[in-house]
Amino acid sequence: MSLKRLESPDAGIESALLDRCRKQDPEAFGKLIDAYQNRVFGFVRKMVPDAEEAADVVQDTFIRAYQAIHRFDGRSSVRTWLFRIAYNLCVDRSRKVDRSPSEMRIDASKEENEVFDIPDARWNPEGVILDDELMSLLETGIASMSEKLRSVLLLHDKEDMSYDEIANVLGLPIGTVKSRLFLARSHLQSVLGGYVRGDLGV
Repeated sequence: MSLKRLESPDAGIESALLDRCRKQDPEAFGKLIDAYQNRVFGFVRKMVPDAEEAADVVQDTFIRAYQAIHRFDGRSSVRTWLFRIAYNLCVDRSRKVDRSPSEMRIDASKEENEVFDIPDARWNPEGVILDDELMSLLETGIASMSEKLRSVLLLHDKEDMSYDEIANVLGLPIGTVKSRLFLARSHLQSVLGGYVRGDLGV
């Protein structure tokens, strides 16, 4: 499955597609799949280590979406709705196979109540040239995070979702989203810190 990102349909086209999808029009739903499957796969692939299992999760995401499309009320975007389904399937899978990455301990009171200063700089591997070693470290850093941290980082920095959208996808308070993003970036900085100081002189 290609990771090339397709542009989301504009609001008018998407609304028309949704109307047709609610009438169980498979051709219309196929167009929604074309618009979003690569973005959903890109997210799921970072949450699920095995490519074939990730593809299965994506397939299940769209099957569930098709089955539930008549209940989609449009209060969130289609993208947010699909990512919420995909995330829940990733969590379900992780619980079943009991293969979650080791988690960093997070104080629940701090998550919801403490205000963190989150730098504006985003993790954007497509925007810079990364050598093999740095890319490997980056992937290791992401994979070693808990699902809680990794999902927030990917949705914010990779999918460019707002805090409100992420809170909707993950079912979290905005304060928790912000604190997890801060912790995720801190974790990446700790993983990459030695390499950056040693090779780039920072």
